[in-house]
Amino acid sequence: MLKKLLAAAVVLVAFGTGSAHADTVAVVPDGSWYHFDVDIDQSELGGLEWINVAGEARSFTFTTTTSVLLTIVDGGFGGDQYEVFDNGSLLGLTTAGLNSYPDSVGLNFDVALGSESYGRAFFALGAGTHTITGRLVISALDDFGDALNATVGALRVTPVPLPASALLLLSGSGLLGFLGVRRRRAAIWA
Repeated sequence: MLKKLLAAAVVLVAFGTGSAHADTVAVVPDGSWYHFDVDIDQSELGGLEWINVAGEARSFTFTTTTSVLLTIVDGGFGGDQYEVFDNGSLLGLTTAGLNSYPDSVGLNFDVALGSESYGRAFFALGAGTHTITGRLVISALDDFGDALNATVGALRVTPVPLPASALLLLSGSGLLGFLGVRRRRAAIWA
């Protein structure tokens, strides 16, 4: 009887801890900001991963046929640092920025990107399907002994024009211009 109760308890604990929801945001690579939160007290997973306001783990996914630039920026109080992952593999760290407490930009990520107080990172990604996740490494509020481990940040994805395509376009335009001048000269001499 004790074995059955113990087995039932193990099953309940396993299902209870595995019930955390995930929130996947479909990203359009158009330069729009996509917001995430970090809060160890609100996270259903109990960690420092990116979450939504409901405490569910948040990931961002997109598929692209061209190269894109992934930009990650800190928000709220400056001085946070994140690990950034693509399909579960570490891309790298954002800069740590400078602690801006008590000054905050809130959710104005364009202002944060332009300030040295806010951590940021830029990653060039190739064609394919990408699922971006992250984790807080340093909190701006760690300096105050509270270790609140709560912050906000955002990411955006922008298309990157291929240099070879631009060069090809300019070459073609130059060739057409040259042929046009040559035809006019030939018409004048004829």
